[in-house]
Amino acid sequence: MAVVQVICIGEALIDQIIKQSDGSYKNYLGGAPANVTSALSKLNVSTAFIGCLGEDKYGEQFRDLFHKLNVDINLLQKDKECPTRLVKVLTDQNGERSFSGFINNSNGLFADEVLNKEKIKKNITYLDKLYMNAKYLITGTLLLASHRSSEALSFLIEYSQKFDLKIVIDLNWRDIFWDNSEHSKYLKRDDQLLLVKKFLNYVDILKLAKEEALLLFGMVDPVAISKSLPKSPDIIITDGSNPIVWFINGLFDKNEIVRSTQIIDSTGAGDAFLAGLISQYIKYSSNMNRSIIRNMIKFASIAGLLNCMGEGAIENQPTLSDIHNLLKDLGS
Repeated sequence: MAVVQVICIGEALIDQIIKQSDGSYKNYLGGAPANVTSALSKLNVSTAFIGCLGEDKYGEQFRDLFHKLNVDINLLQKDKECPTRLVKVLTDQNGERSFSGFINNSNGLFADEVLNKEKIKKNITYLDKLYMNAKYLITGTLLLASHRSSEALSFLIEYSQKFDLKIVIDLNWRDIFWDNSEHSKYLKRDDQLLLVKKFLNYVDILKLAKEEALLLFGMVDPVAISKSLPKSPDIIITDGSNPIVWFINGLFDKNEIVRSTQIIDSTGAGDAFLAGLISQYIKYSSNMNRSIIRNMIKFASIAGLLNCMGEGAIENQPTLSDIHNLLKDLGS
């Protein structure tokens, strides 16, 4: 297996995509960090995934997928008591989605909520190896909603500070995860957001949607948001089909989005975008001028667009040739 370039940490779960028009549904492998892991692998970036799955058929499906994509899962945990989470995702005629609840929550906890810090510590030698060789660590903020997974994530991030790793965070705010967690559902919204904002003290590259920028920072100015955080991170703010605004390598600009009438399902589009972007960071990190960054963002947005042209987050993730072919068609 190739030396791991990117480590993804977080939830792997099942998106039950339900068509609002007729109530029909289908289950797909998903979860933002798992989506990013898979998308990076399809872009020829070697990855590792750290998370926890249930000892169930969905957990097996994920392990099969990761093996197929050559993802390093030596630190992937499995739990006998807690199932792999199923999320109900409603989609409208435009492919837009909304999260409406969880399905198999019989014992109150899901596998992604019980990532175990002590099990990670028992494999610290292997973690050292991963951290020593990798360039980027990607995670979200949903693990913070649960006590055990929050402890594990905090340990993994704090431990990474001894290594030359860039911390990438996709904010990925989902009320439903916080409001259904035994650990955090009694916290006031402001206290939940405070936990997230404190976590951002570690971030080197922050991706967030416009509504998340407004929720957490009360603004959509990537320069001001960057200056408000300790490490003055790169900031990328997406807004659906509207322009992406960014502050990267000390440069501020925005990119128009390539639009399409062929949108089927937007699930996982942001994850494909992030994977595309990080693949470009790996390629151009030592030479990022304005023109290169604009091309990086365009490459990433094409990855996100192609992901929307079918149902489910992982099935339609593009390869490098898919992206280059569309860029060529666009004259880029």
